[in-house]
Amino acid sequence: MEKPSVIRRNRLKRRARRAARRILPFVASLFMATPLATPMGSTQARATTAEHRLPTAAELRASAFSQTTHQLYKELGVEVTGLRYEVFEKALTGYLNLKGDGKLSQDKQLLTVIDFDKPSTEKRLWVLDLAQKQILFHTLVAHGHNSGENVATTFSNENESNMSSLGFYVTQGEYNGKHGRSLKLQGVDEGYNDNAMARSVVMHGADYVSEDFIKQFGRLGRSLGCPALPMDQYAQIIDAVNGGTCLYLNGSDESFNSRYLNKDVAMDTFFREGALI
Repeated sequence: MEKPSVIRRNRLKRRARRAARRILPFVASLFMATPLATPMGSTQARATTAEHRLPTAAELRASAFSQTTHQLYKELGVEVTGLRYEVFEKALTGYLNLKGDGKLSQDKQLLTVIDFDKPSTEKRLWVLDLAQKQILFHTLVAHGHNSGENVATTFSNENESNMSSLGFYVTQGEYNGKHGRSLKLQGVDEGYNDNAMARSVVMHGADYVSEDFIKQFGRLGRSLGCPALPMDQYAQIIDAVNGGTCLYLNGSDESFNSRYLNKDVAMDTFFREGALI
């Protein structure tokens, strides 16, 4: 029978081997990206040795997270549909922050992204299934009447502003209102969209969100601040995203800031759960 000290050493060796297998691919990729050294003097060699240090645990962690995010972006195939990586990265970071806070449904791994930097004549809403790595919907969406004509440039959290509000939302339940079947949205960015419920900013269908409207007027119609959807798709979208999924409204506003864009928290969720979903 092996002595306890021998058993303990063998156990530590196995743990070390497992850790090495996880870390070595990232270390190797970093070294492969570094050009081969040319002959140099001793002083230059000492300087180069200092520069070519092993990456820290924090750097390996950030590298693993970045590589996984890029891989998911590639597997979803959203680049060819016009969703920019920088917008996707922000949306995913917020999704992971909200997931880490326990604010999202455990049953649906869905992320809805709206990019108001794009004109209303382009499809600028995506519903992404992160578990199946699929685009469920890619369609038109209207912005608020006072946010701009074809492009939304101005945003507000104020009641009766008739503007869209940027930031992260968590979908709630459905109800039937003046726009028919609608989906409540809870804004979670304080000062930017947390008045959404009081303003009745909801997802609903609208006749003015269609290709025919664009052909007639050169842009979509506009809402009172709601992300209004095409009549032939809104019901299916509400069915998919209701009940605690993440919605991110992106737009150009230098004053916008969200605590849900904290990458450290996003990485904590990623590494704690071992996956992006």
